[in-house]
Parts: sequence; C-alpha cells; structure tokens
Amino acid sequence: MKQIILITGGARSGKSSYAERLALSLSPTPVYMATSRIWDEEFRQRVLRHQASRGPEWTNIEEEKQLSRHELTGRVVLIDCVTLWCTNFFFDLNAHTQQALEEVKAEFDRLTEQEATFIFVTNEIGMGETSANDVQRKFTDMQGWMNQYIAQRADRVVLMISGIAVPIKGA
Repeated sequence: MKQIILITGGARSGKSSYAERLALSLSPTPVYMATSRIWDEEFRQRVLRHQASRGPEWTNIEEEKQLSRHELTGRVVLIDCVTLWCTNFFFDLNAHTQQALEEVKAEFDRLTEQEATFIFVTNEIGMGETSANDVQRKFTDMQGWMNQYIAQRADRVVLMISGIAVPIKGA
C-alpha cells in the first residue's frame, strides 16, 4: 500500500531516530535512502558511523538527487533527508530557487509514483530568525515550499519537538 509520511522538526529534535523506529515497525527490512553529499573526511566518517549503527536489516542507498531511479515497490523507504536533497539541487543550479524547486518537486513526484511506503525526514529551517545572507534566505524559502509540497501530499505529518512526536496530519 502506498503511503507518504513526513517527519519534520528542528535540528536534533529526534526526527531521524523516530523515523528509523517507525520504519522498523512497518518492515523488518526497510530501505534507508541517504541524500547527503560527502564533502569532507569528517562527514564521510559520520556517514560510516550512521550506516554501522543501523544494522544489517537495513538496505542502505546513497543517492544525492535521482531517488526515483531505484526500484522500491513494496518496500518501506526512509529518505533522510529532504533538506540535504534540496541542497543538492539548489547548489547544482547556482541558487536558482524556482528551477531547483521545480526539479526536486518533479523528482519527488516520480519517486512517489511507486507503490511503497515513503518516510521523509526534513528540517523546519524557517522557524528561526531570518538570515542576513541572501543565499540562505533563498534556500530557506525553497526548503519551506518543498516541505509544504510534501506535507500536502502526505498521508501523515509528524512534528518532532524535543524528542516528542506531535501528530500534525493523519492518524
């Protein structure tokens, strides 16, 4: 059964661990789709630690942008995270907000055409102060619009606050 779940919140709010527990409650062998780019050795080591901590029941896929190229029918798929996924489009398109937003929306639509359960993790980066940096403001706009796009299509939305899951939409 196709389902879209969005887990959102601030940094270190418990989004990823909640999403991992949810994925494991829905499948004994979920897919973990990581969207981050490896930009330095410290980050590479962080990725390796995260992969090792998940355990052998997970299928790990590293995919920066083209998530839909993977066959996921019938699987429970955790996408972590939308913010880094959007970052890849945004910077590849030289901070052209509208074009990046359209491309990531189109890729989201292609991905979610598959009959699978999708759990998206994202950040609410617009809940803080308005940045003095023009590029950061553009990215915050794009990220907020993408979060809205996913939330409108989601069956469930959960806001994480200090490790507590607050249902926003759906049961």
